[in-house]
Amino acid sequence: MPPETFTALLVEETEPKKFTRRIIERKIDELPPGELLVKVHYSSLNYKDALSATGRPGVTRKYPHTPGIDAAGEVVTSDSDAFAPGDRVIVTGHDLGMNTAGGFGQYIRIPAAWAIPLPEGLSLRESMVLGTAGFTAALSVYKLEKSGVRPGDGDILVTGATGGVGSIAVAVLARAGYRVTASTGKTDESEFLATLGAAEVISREAVLEGAERPLMKERWAGAVDCVGGDTLAAALKATRYGGTVTCCGLVGSPELPVNVFPFILRGVSLLGIDSVECPREPRQQIWNNLAGKWKPRHLEEAASECTLQELEEPIQAILQGKLKGRTVVNLLES
Repeated sequence: MPPETFTALLVEETEPKKFTRRIIERKIDELPPGELLVKVHYSSLNYKDALSATGRPGVTRKYPHTPGIDAAGEVVTSDSDAFAPGDRVIVTGHDLGMNTAGGFGQYIRIPAAWAIPLPEGLSLRESMVLGTAGFTAALSVYKLEKSGVRPGDGDILVTGATGGVGSIAVAVLARAGYRVTASTGKTDESEFLATLGAAEVISREAVLEGAERPLMKERWAGAVDCVGGDTLAAALKATRYGGTVTCCGLVGSPELPVNVFPFILRGVSLLGIDSVECPREPRQQIWNNLAGKWKPRHLEEAASECTLQELEEPIQAILQGKLKGRTVVNLLES
């Protein structure tokens, strides 16, 4: 039987547009309805979590709230034939941590459709080193493959490569056999990116060089863009004939200042990446790939770890663009 209370991070709006964060004891009975009660072992910190934790608009509508769009743990009670107590599961996407109490609490209650069985080959902790960021990166690789981009076609550009999605994209692409060029504003992290599998590290200025032209010299067989804005436009302009660019970020800008030439003169494809509502079948396949043929060789080197009580510093760091790699949140020690 679960305990009556559990530890969780609670974000409250104490004054209009003023939000505070504190660690509290919550009651299991306060969790929303759902078929599965899951004891969370690990979560992870994503940019969306930091936005929710600081009350930024567009993520969470109602407070008080417990963020955490990722959770990995053990089923405690189940009203679904698909899962039994003791099953280990991964929960990412859907409404977890947005408007449903999330993984920054030791227990979550969710619809069974949100849970994916933990694939053989991954530990619960490793699944949260990956988390939504890793799933998003792998979904990008999945779509590149589906569009026909092959390892022998040429370099794949990854922008925002030291971030959560970018760093895992570098590692997954390298594991899948692609030659990766990693772009970053933190060129002092070249060794970190090389460890993950980058064959070359370039500055973000190098990506933008010549971007004022309608088209740029063909450089990339494909790209995983985690930045948006001018960087995404430059990646499209420099992608080779028939190549594909995936788009999953907007830290640079949500606007796309590009003309139609890459699309109508080079046949370049731009594919959007949505990890939130991704259907169950490809979601399970991608997690299986991450546990097997795409599992990064240096997964632990992409992550640091903290408890709930230590989350404040990484929350501020990710909002300021200063966080490197992934941050795993250990709920067993909170």
